[in-house]
Amino acid sequence: MMQKTLNYNKSDLVNNMLKEFPDLGREVIVDSIECILQEIITSTALDKRVEIRGFGVFSKKYIRPRQFTNPKTKEVSYLGETATMHFKASSKFLHLND
Repeated sequence: MMQKTLNYNKSDLVNNMLKEFPDLGREVIVDSIECILQEIITSTALDKRVEIRGFGVFSKKYIRPRQFTNPKTKEVSYLGETATMHFKASSKFLHLND
């Protein structure tokens, strides 16, 4: 089963929030969204799991160390373990457009 991907960026979120809460100013909404996103980033960086019910879960995912070869020089190099932010959408969020 193929799921369609929705592109939803920060400006879309701001515009939808302005429609939902017209009495709030754009600057208040932008500052609020920035604060929330920064808290999610900080918590995830500290290995905490952030769950927003009905939306999804943010967590830190570790990528194993690996070796790679430079195709031009054939030199073998090693890249240590790295971490990235992982997002898993809630099933409610995925089925919003069904």
